[in-house]
Amino acid sequence: MNRDFENLAARAAPAIFVVLWSTGFIATKYVLHNAEPLTYLAIRMALVVALMAIIVAIARPVWPNRSEIGHSIIAGILVHGFYLGGTAVAISLSIPAGLSALIPGLQPILTSTLANRWLGERVTPLQWTGLLLGLAGVVLILRDRPMGGQAGWGWLASGVSLVSITLGTLYQRRYCNRIDWRSGNLVQYIAVTVLFGAAAWLFESNVVHWTREFVLSLVWLAVVLSIGSIGLLYWLIRRQAATSVASLFYLVPAVTAVMAYVLFDERLDTIAMTGMVACAAAVFLVNRRAPA
Repeated sequence: MNRDFENLAARAAPAIFVVLWSTGFIATKYVLHNAEPLTYLAIRMALVVALMAIIVAIARPVWPNRSEIGHSIIAGILVHGFYLGGTAVAISLSIPAGLSALIPGLQPILTSTLANRWLGERVTPLQWTGLLLGLAGVVLILRDRPMGGQAGWGWLASGVSLVSITLGTLYQRRYCNRIDWRSGNLVQYIAVTVLFGAAAWLFESNVVHWTREFVLSLVWLAVVLSIGSIGLLYWLIRRQAATSVASLFYLVPAVTAVMAYVLFDERLDTIAMTGMVACAAAVFLVNRRAPA
């Protein structure tokens, strides 16, 4: 029974991860109605640190050594710091929630190249086909979007998110795989709390409107995203090759776009839908195992 449950959980985990990760873009749009991006992130991470500290105090996992603490700090700044910061800034600069997931959705292209050279993972010709198909799908979704002015800065912030989540995923797999996720995540979240707190104090007014919308979205982002989906991501990284995990991010733009269409009436047209289908096909190809 336990083995059957584990197999079921392993099959369901990627789909659950995609849905949870996609909600992050939606909830971020809600919180940014009431706070500036870095201020919101500082509050979110402080809440996450408190929750993770409780988990660590109860579970008493092995604490990382000095070297592992250093690796955890770097991974945290990449996965949580620049990735979340870039995404929040992009949405605050009027990039629609459904589109703010698109540039980070290019992660599998970058990951497959770096994983091939850095982690020694072989990327098969079929996987390369899937990666290119996914890139074509993202291009279809991005067509005719404004790229100048404030939107241009927003796309740049999304580009920062792309690079940071790619490097962070690879760094986590190479240097942090043996660190207990509870103590390791606590170190990561402390590091990014300091980062966002300092950045918010230097660059923002720190005004927060504590509306019900803000509080509910903040709790969702802190508990479900920063603890639930990040824990699931690191679990997937341990079990699968970096390229396969990264390919899941191809589905995030499509799922986010559907959510944004329902909640914010963001436009979905035939060509964009075609791009989303191409992204889904890319995930299938990238995750296809090579014959033994």
